[in-house]
Amino acid sequence: MLTAVPAHAQDEDAQLWLQVNASAPLAERVKLTLEQIARIGDRQGGLFQTELGGIVAYRVSDQIELGFGYRRVGFHNGNRSEDENRLRQHIVATFGRLVGRLRVDERFHPGGDEIGFRIRPLLRYNQPLGKGGLKLFISHESFYLPNATRWGQRSGYERMRNSVGFTIPLGKLSSVDVGYLNQYRPGRSGSPAQMDHALSTQLTLSIGSHTSSQVED
Repeated sequence: MLTAVPAHAQDEDAQLWLQVNASAPLAERVKLTLEQIARIGDRQGGLFQTELGGIVAYRVSDQIELGFGYRRVGFHNGNRSEDENRLRQHIVATFGRLVGRLRVDERFHPGGDEIGFRIRPLLRYNQPLGKGGLKLFISHESFYLPNATRWGQRSGYERMRNSVGFTIPLGKLSSVDVGYLNQYRPGRSGSPAQMDHALSTQLTLSIGSHTSSQVED
């Protein structure tokens, strides 16, 4: 899965992705998670994207979680995109070691009043390694854009993300995901394909006993 894309003419970049999540229960089945993301790359001269937001999740059952959230997305240095606001909804299904998430984003852009929709299905498998809580994970996420906008979103299959790494427990209430993430965007409208190779780290802090399924963003 990680090497499914042929090495045609494409732009490549080395990146570092950092994320911190902090969650706390609001009620017996309701949890609030606050999130901060920073992405750094060679091609765009350092820090090129930040995201700050949160999501409220409701656990319908032991296997199903529903969520609704907001993010403010900022672009920096060589990334000339305009900052935007995003709403998002998800459903997460956990069946043993396999986790699936269907996420829908709504992008609100200062360049126009049209809403850009994104559909993002994700699958992740977690393999325990021993009894200490260490896990090996592998995941795939696709991005499908069902509509085009005048401010720049183009409809169609937009990108995929494949990752492999380890979940390392740091205590009863915290863990960190460390791994390799490969992001591939097929070339469209004459632009070359783009492949990003990222070292991805995600620190998760939990307050209380309400924990969510482990999926990267």
